[in-house]
Formats: sequence, structure tokens, C-alpha cells
Amino acid sequence: MSSYTIILFSSIIMYIILALSWNMFSAPTGYISLATAAFFGAGIYTTAFLGELLPLPLLMLAGGIISCMLAVIVGAVTLRLRGVYFTIFTFGLVELLRSLVLWAEIKFTHVRGRFVVSADHMTVFWCMAVLLILLIAAIVLIRRSRLGKSLEAIGESEDAAAHIGVNTTAVKVAMFAISAFAVGAAGAAMATRWSYVDPGIAFNSMYSFMPVLMAIFGGTRSTVGPIAGAIVFAYLEETLITKFPSLYMIIFGLIMVGAILFLPNGIIGLIKPPVMKLIAKLPKRRVRQ
Repeated sequence: MSSYTIILFSSIIMYIILALSWNMFSAPTGYISLATAAFFGAGIYTTAFLGELLPLPLLMLAGGIISCMLAVIVGAVTLRLRGVYFTIFTFGLVELLRSLVLWAEIKFTHVRGRFVVSADHMTVFWCMAVLLILLIAAIVLIRRSRLGKSLEAIGESEDAAAHIGVNTTAVKVAMFAISAFAVGAAGAAMATRWSYVDPGIAFNSMYSFMPVLMAIFGGTRSTVGPIAGAIVFAYLEETLITKFPSLYMIIFGLIMVGAILFLPNGIIGLIKPPVMKLIAKLPKRRVRQ
């Protein structure tokens, strides 16, 4: 494959990871998190600081651990909030970290931003692909585990879940941290594609809104939905930025409004009923006794 194709596929995998990570926490619990950019930026700055000392897989592990620790600290405080208060706080976290990192760099290093050690495009692609496979495996295992059932109970009724003995705060913090680990690892890998990063690039709020948009567009009720939404929007982003750089966000907004109004279950919800009807009409084999 050409370098452009490899870079495009890496970007698509990155958005799939972000969308799945958001969906694995927010979909079952009903807590709408906008902290994805904070964890992604933490992973980026991990590579900016340690890129010359560690190989890419260890950088991804370090970025994931730092983002996980940040999620535990933030989640222990904020996941006692509910509804729009939690959403507002998580978005404020992104702005807080961006301002804090910018202040620290100017105050102590007297520069704004850092140069990042680059990695081979194919290496980044394979590392991201392995991370995606591990994330999907984790999602499948969690959904079948006690943690997954507890998350579903919280989404149904948090008060009822607490009444039957579920430690709701601990469950939410654990899932929040797991999803943040994948986001931070992805940020650490993708940082090697840029030769320079600064707080505005690392903590770009678009990394908080795009996963939400992708998951809703694809459908939040299954694992396939965020994957489909991420593939469509990652390709659209690449195309629209090239052809309509000043209008692509408006187009994304219109697509988002249309998806909410006419596709409440996402494109997977639109496709699934006809497919299930077609499967039901297929002739079934008779089992000889």
C-alpha cells in the first residue's frame, strides 16, 4: 500500500478506537463523557516526553497507564455527578488540561509545544491494529462479565442497582479508566505521526465530539455501530477537509442533526431489520432424527 493509504487506515483505526472507547462506557451507563480529548492529549504528551527513551509499544503502554490514572482521579470525583453536570465537567477537564499544560510549558520551558520523534507509518498501523483487536476482545469479555451486567443495571436504574448491592461509583470509575487506557494508548501512537505538538493540537476538543458523533451515527447499541460510524466519518473527514476545508464541520453538523432526527438507532439500526427478515426467510435444514 502507498504511504497515503497506510496513514488513512491508521486514522480510521484511531477513530474506531476512540468511538468504541466512548461507547463502552457511555452507552451502557447513560453518562455522556466529553473527556476523550483529555485522555488522548495525555497519550500524545507521553510520547512528546518519552519518545526518545522508549519504543512505540512501550510508549503506548505508558500513555494508556497515564490516561488510566487520570481517569481514576477524575472519575472518583466527577462520577458522583449525574446527567448534564457530568458532561459539562468532563468537557471542562479538556479545557483545564489544555490551559494547564500551556501555562506549565511557557512557565518552565519558555516554549510552546514540543518536537516528537517520528515512527514508521507501517509500524504505527500495526500497533494500532493490535490495540483495536485487544479493545474489541476486552469489550466482548466485559459485556459477558459481572462488570458488564453491573453497567447495564446502572443504565437501567442507578438507584435500583445501588439498592441490590452494586457499588455504582467503583463500577463506573473502573469502566471509565479502562476506556481511557485505550484512548491514551492510541494518542501515544498517533503522536509519532506529527513532528510537532502543542496543547492546542493535543487537547483539541474535536477528539471529544467526533467519537460521540461517530457512535451515534453508527448506533450505540452494538459494537458494530461505532465501528461503522467511525469508518464513514473518518473517510468523510479526509475527503471534506481536502475539498471543502471551510465547510466540513458544517456538513458534519448537518449529518449529525439528520442522524438524530431520522436514525435514532444509527445506520446499524436501519440495516439490521431488513437483514434479520432476509435471514428468517432463508430455508432451514431439517435435522434427521
